[in-house]
Order: sequence, then structure tokens, then C-alpha cells
Amino acid sequence: MIDLNLIIERFPAFLGGTDGAPIMSTSDGLQLTLELLGLSLVFGLLLAVPMALMLVSRNKWVSRPVWLYTYVFRGTPLLVQLFIIYYGLSQFDWVRDSWAWEYLREAYVCAILAFTLNTAAYTTEILAGQIRNTHYGEIEAAKAMGMGKWLMMRRIVIPSALRRALPAYSNEVVMMMQSTSIAGLVTLADLTGVARRVFSDTYMPFEPFLTVAGIYLVMTFALVWLFKKAEQRWLAYLAPRKH
Repeated sequence: MIDLNLIIERFPAFLGGTDGAPIMSTSDGLQLTLELLGLSLVFGLLLAVPMALMLVSRNKWVSRPVWLYTYVFRGTPLLVQLFIIYYGLSQFDWVRDSWAWEYLREAYVCAILAFTLNTAAYTTEILAGQIRNTHYGEIEAAKAMGMGKWLMMRRIVIPSALRRALPAYSNEVVMMMQSTSIAGLVTLADLTGVARRVFSDTYMPFEPFLTVAGIYLVMTFALVWLFKKAEQRWLAYLAPRKH
């Protein structure tokens, strides 16, 4: 039987707190998961936009490094990337002697760095594909208005690509949200980290992990709903006309 009393008693711990929190964050549970997701998505998108422009460049010296980066990060598991950054970088003396070690020694920063680099790789490919698929009519109209290449990119191509990328990007956001569950493997007390802590205290696995599954399911529905609303607003011009 499922112990509902245990779920009710420990549920506040899943929503957030300060017990056992990482040094650079004051949150546990859901709050920490949302922090990791939000920061990695923001930083990842900021990296992805310029890299997408580089990836579609005809200059191989510009596009090839970005292609290699996306190939490596999309072709290797996120868990391996997280372990390399968290455990691997500390093996180098020059890393420990650098100014960056103050940050890289923290699991919180390493997790955000790993998640950012991973989501940036996928987002770069999504945006690059939409930039390549920009309708020629939009390009011709921009040229007819006398826009230069970079003005056209800034005012026409990139905004149009960002709107058309919403359906694919929504899948990436949901996958990234679920991928944050591995943060607990590097000592962070995210949702799954709190669940493991409850399990270690009570030796009851179903209650904490079912609670976490329910929270992730609610967040997934919320993200899908938000992106559907965004698509209805910014992709309305692509919808079939109603007769």
C-alpha cells in the first residue's frame, strides 16, 4: 500500500527549502530544478543564436567548428558530459590554479554549464534548420526594401526562424526539463535528489519517486500548454485558413 501520510508529510521538501542546498544556490527540490532549467535555457539560447548563424555560413572555417561542437554534444550522453565537467576538469592542475576553479568546483555551476552546452547544441541545429528554410519571398521582400545582409538577418530572418522553431524548441525544453533529473548524481538536491534523500531516510521507494514523477508530469503539461499558446499567437499566420 502507498503511504499517503508519508507523501503529505514530506511534500514540502520536494517544493524547495534550504536543507542540504548547494553552496551557490539556496534552493532544494522543485526550486532548484526550475533554477537549473531556466538558467540553462536562457544561456543556451543566447549561445545558440550566434552559433546558428555561424553554422549556416558558407565559410567552412566558420561553420565547421560549430558543426563539430553540435555533433559532439548531440552524439554523447548528457550524463557523460556532466561527469566530465564535474569530475574530469578537477584532474588538471591548470584548471585548479585558474580563476575559474572558484566556480567549477561547485556542482551547481558544473550542472548549469553541462546543461547549457547540451541544450545550446540542439537549439543551434533547430535554429539553423529554420534559417535555411526561410521562405524566399521574405528574403526577396527584404532585398526589395534595400536591407543589407545583417539588417535582413536581424529584422527578418532571425525573428521568423525563432517563431517557426517554436514547435521543435518546445520538445527540447521538455527534454531538458526531464534531463535536469540527473543533477542529483553530482550531489545536488533537485527533485530526484530529494527523492533519494527521502528514500534513504525511510527505505520506502514508491512514495518519493511517484511524487517526483507526478511533479514532472505536471511541469510537462504546463510547458506544453504554454508553448501551444505561444504557437497560437506567433504562428497564427501559418495556420490553415478557415472557410
